[in-house]
Amino acid sequence: MQELGIKSEKASVEKLGIKDSTAHWNLSPEKLAEIAVEEGQAVKTASGAISVDTGEFTGRSPKDRFIVKDEITEEAVWWGNINIPFDADKFDQLYNKMVDYLSGKEIYVRDAYACADPNYRTNIRVVNEYSWSNMFVYNMFLRPTEDEIKSFEHEWLVINAPGFKADPAVDGTRQHNFAILNFKKKIALVGGTGYTGEIKKGIFSALNFVLPHQKNTLSMHCSANMGEQGDTAIFFGLSGTGKTTLSADPARKLIGDDEHGWSNENTVFNFEGGCYAKVIDLSEEKEPDIYKAIKEGALLENVVIKNGDVDYKDGSKTENTRVSYPIYHINNIAEPSIGKNPKNIFFLTCDAYGVLPPISKLTPGQAAFHFISGYTAKVAGTEAGITEPVTAFSACFGAPFMPLHPTKYAEMLSKKMQDAGVNVWLVNTGWSGGPYGIGSRMSLKITRGLITAALNGDLNDVEYEKHEIFGLNMPKTCPNVPESVLNPKNTWADKEAYDLKANDLANAFNKNFEKFAENANEEILAAAPTAKVSA
Repeated sequence: MQELGIKSEKASVEKLGIKDSTAHWNLSPEKLAEIAVEEGQAVKTASGAISVDTGEFTGRSPKDRFIVKDEITEEAVWWGNINIPFDADKFDQLYNKMVDYLSGKEIYVRDAYACADPNYRTNIRVVNEYSWSNMFVYNMFLRPTEDEIKSFEHEWLVINAPGFKADPAVDGTRQHNFAILNFKKKIALVGGTGYTGEIKKGIFSALNFVLPHQKNTLSMHCSANMGEQGDTAIFFGLSGTGKTTLSADPARKLIGDDEHGWSNENTVFNFEGGCYAKVIDLSEEKEPDIYKAIKEGALLENVVIKNGDVDYKDGSKTENTRVSYPIYHINNIAEPSIGKNPKNIFFLTCDAYGVLPPISKLTPGQAAFHFISGYTAKVAGTEAGITEPVTAFSACFGAPFMPLHPTKYAEMLSKKMQDAGVNVWLVNTGWSGGPYGIGSRMSLKITRGLITAALNGDLNDVEYEKHEIFGLNMPKTCPNVPESVLNPKNTWADKEAYDLKANDLANAFNKNFEKFAENANEEILAAAPTAKVSA
């Protein structure tokens, strides 16, 4: 048994049940990258970043995510097809099989933490089978100092073994891959999949239970940035809606790109220490901050490389090509990753049907309705098996990671929005001029122009018109944005086809909201779209 590197004297993988291994503790990202290349698991690209293939899985597998049902979770978790219960004894059995699998191997251990606000700091120890997975952990979580590592004690443990495959008949899983949370033991197991996003979202799911349920702090699937005057903006949205891209604004300091808390002390704080960005069709012209962050220390996933250069347009392996990098690869960041009460909140949706306006201002009732609805269209690559756009309603813009009932998060957000007096905007980063296959994706330049105008207060005094079906308040003018795109119906050649598509989407919204209606007040119910023909 060898345990190498910087660690606490008390810490040992033997205490976790792993025997006769060579454990590398807290290696530098440079060393981890070197090992991955030497072992043939990664290649170095022209930018200095390394690139890996995650194997069978190039996205999350939501049907294989479980939560152990016990006295802590039984009454609190919103059980169903998102939060799938798992037997505690089966969990122990799987844990033992995983540590046996890792015994005798060369493994990589990292001490890290989540939550930039010291009041909510959560220490995490991650054991990885592969060096590049450990590099991902370095990039994505917050990094303790060397002195902190020497006295580090973990609160949560993650065991990650992509090469370990469960036996569904014996282990209680659906198939050979799995991601399981145990809140009593504070352990996350990730096996049978090399997709690193499962590690990140496992801890995010844990915090989405612990913070609202046990610490009265709202957890959010959002990005956040801050202006020169300290004004914070929050961007909610699912994968593929533009959270990472739109929060990386050269004129504003990035707080974080995906996961945040909003505390009772009126802070908005990043859970993470890095960014996990989609890179399909990435270019320096469109997204200079992300493009320049892909250098030594960055980890690319499932991209196609030609003569040492990444071909970002090639989605032949997956549309969900990714890069992780530490947040300090972005020049303009908030240090530490903490902001104040937000002044503007943006709900980002990728509407593949070309129905919703590029920007609209929401009333409090509409804000609650759209937050609980969490509409987007899943586009190719965001999840296993998605190849064409699919209508998706993901409560709180993050249902796959939310263990509690959506109304818990919605009530907390609603109160905070009212107390802080924020403006709330719905932004469509999806299609314009027709649905997917006919229209075209909203240009990033236009979306940035609309968001900048909202942040600068340029939309406070302009004239608005109401969307005839969704009731959304659409600005009739906006600086530096063509008026022709502001009302989506005007961008369609066939106006009757637009009405039919808008009607279909309204019906889908209302059908989805039926399961929340009994917990919604009159103001929220009144914010529902008024379809002209029922489905």
